Amino acid sequence: MTASATLAARDSFVLLQLGGQRFALQSGILIELVQSARVHRFPHRSPLVSGVIVRRGKVVPVYDAMRVLFGRDYSGRHFHLVVSRSFDGDDSTSTEMAAIPVDGECELINAELLPTPEDSPAYVAGVLAFGHDFVEVLDFEKLLRADPAIAPHDSHALSAAETRS
Repeated sequence: MTASATLAARDSFVLLQLGGQRFALQSGILIELVQSARVHRFPHRSPLVSGVIVRRGKVVPVYDAMRVLFGRDYSGRHFHLVVSRSFDGDDSTSTEMAAIPVDGECELINAELLPTPEDSPAYVAGVLAFGHDFVEVLDFEKLLRADPAIAPHDSHALSAAETRS
């Protein structure tokens, strides 16, 4: 396979850090990475929403993925990864922005999406081989539908040895 054919067979992903671990999202949903904005908190019943930020004149819900991934709230406020979400309505599909607090800067990479390990949670869309590690690719929509009361994600953390065996 030529270098250009190899690149064409690879997808683009955003590497991010949450709770000291690397995860990835498909880059197609990425809008921007911004320094943490003030999170406005208010009473609500959405278990993963930690509040909202105002970005580009719009109210953007902030989803705390740490509740699903690690069973605890996100405590740092370094950056927000702003992504696009699509909803199927009665007659059309609408799009809105959503934000995820992340530990540090994000990195855009091209990599081949490998199959999801059998024991992975439903919100894991596959894995990427990155350096000597394997990084789980999160399906953002499924992550938002996950029950934060279920066992934390730590038990599913991948190591190179686990994935190769």
